[in-house]
Amino acid sequence: MKGTFIIIGILFSQYGWCAGAIEGDVEKQPINIPAIIMFLLFVSATLGITFWAAKKNRTTSDYYAAGGGITGFQNGLAIAGDYMSAASFLGISGLVYLSGYDGLIYSIGFLIGWPLILFLIAERLRNLGKYTFADVASYRLGQLPIRTLAAAGSLAVVALYLIAQMVGAGKLIQLLFGLPYELAVVLVGVLMILYVTFGGMLATTWVQIIKAVLLLSGASFMAFMVLKHVSFDLNELFRQAVNAHPDGIKIMSPGGLVSDPISAISLGVALIFGTAGLPHILMRFFTVKDAKEARKSVFYATGFIGYFYILTFVIGFGAIVLVSTNPEFLNLDGDLIGGNNMAAIHLSKAIGGDLFLGFISAVAFATILAVVSGLTLAGASSISHDLYASVIMKGQANGSDEIRVSKIATIILGIVAILLGIIFEKQNIAFMVGLAFAIAASANFPVLFLSMYWKNLTTRGAFIGGFTGLFTAIILVITGPIVWVDILGNESALFPYKYPALFSVSIAFFCIWFFSITDRSERAENERRQFEHQYIRSQTGIGSHGASEH
Repeated sequence: MKGTFIIIGILFSQYGWCAGAIEGDVEKQPINIPAIIMFLLFVSATLGITFWAAKKNRTTSDYYAAGGGITGFQNGLAIAGDYMSAASFLGISGLVYLSGYDGLIYSIGFLIGWPLILFLIAERLRNLGKYTFADVASYRLGQLPIRTLAAAGSLAVVALYLIAQMVGAGKLIQLLFGLPYELAVVLVGVLMILYVTFGGMLATTWVQIIKAVLLLSGASFMAFMVLKHVSFDLNELFRQAVNAHPDGIKIMSPGGLVSDPISAISLGVALIFGTAGLPHILMRFFTVKDAKEARKSVFYATGFIGYFYILTFVIGFGAIVLVSTNPEFLNLDGDLIGGNNMAAIHLSKAIGGDLFLGFISAVAFATILAVVSGLTLAGASSISHDLYASVIMKGQANGSDEIRVSKIATIILGIVAILLGIIFEKQNIAFMVGLAFAIAASANFPVLFLSMYWKNLTTRGAFIGGFTGLFTAIILVITGPIVWVDILGNESALFPYKYPALFSVSIAFFCIWFFSITDRSERAENERRQFEHQYIRSQTGIGSHGASEH
């Protein structure tokens, strides 16, 4: 059991803002009354916000992008709410509890993707697009093939994330609240459908903001109490942690979680490029009024997320000091009850009693609701805006029809997510998180990035290269150690590395480049000529409407 949670702790730390599954058998816990009361208060408040938002959703822009009325600060907080999931909070603090200093390295690993990539994307994305990143990718390229590609990549990522979220939600609620797994999954699915169907992006944004404030407040209090315990002396915290941890001074030495350079580079590629290719993150930049606010969004989000990961580092070491030596939180074998990912939950009880334990448990559940709402809206908008309005109706659908299709898609996605969450309860779905990142990095990011920065990109190159990256990522994950050996039970993997992004992203970029420069068609030449017009609009936001706005 301990080994299982080691694996999941590592997975959580690598793909921190997606709440992955809590693997293994989970014992039903006694009903946590304070947690349930606080969770009901959160649900009541967010349902009230949904009712308020529903009355404000009068246009397509209101539903998809909150009418562009979200400020940069609010949007940055909402992005952080998407990023700081239950997996980040529980997984990284659990990894620090288990391995010490390595947890901080992983935190930094996927934080650097924000200023490096999103500052290159945010401004141009806001100037060129309306509701989805497909608006930008198809700005000067063929609408049908590129939007089909974008929708395929988006829906693949959303589907993988939703399964992981639903299974993770069910196991987490079963563990924290003492509720049956199936009831927990249905509860999350129903609330997700209500938020998105009636409240749209405005309700989703405020759910994420509230969740971010609660999580940052709770984590700040925990870190404060840990530091107070050691008289605000970090050296004393580390000294006590070294004395309490079975590995002693080794927990202060980095480098034990990635075995070879190829895996380290591939993991970094997935985290950096994958972050910039996730549809529900990219959607957030259409909720602000202009490119200046989009840049502010990244600035604030990076600050909030960086601060949060510093807190998880302190919380992890605090758990070593205050939890690992307390028999109340240990089983007969001396392991942490519930596994290492419960370190933060047990710490909350150690420093604040049952009441604060209830608060942190409710916040952990709230984080899943916020993330699944953003995912569902991204999937529904991809179906309604990219496929229905732009491909099937060829831009002739009116706003009310588009919103109606989006709401139907939300309900269907919610029902499918509930069913798959129940079906996959006993399955090892850890690989889905890594596959979602790999697809986002290999299919979505190359097409989006090159459409904005490379004048020679053509529809043929983007279509072939994007789908090649998508299928390569899927094949390499299936034939890699996680699925081929751990799940399917084969003796050795066909593809030797756990993380395929270095290979799948490279292949995607190469195919996009090759099939674009060899495209001598008249349409390709016209697409190259239109780059200058697109470039001017991406810099200024001023110019005649592109294809995405017809």
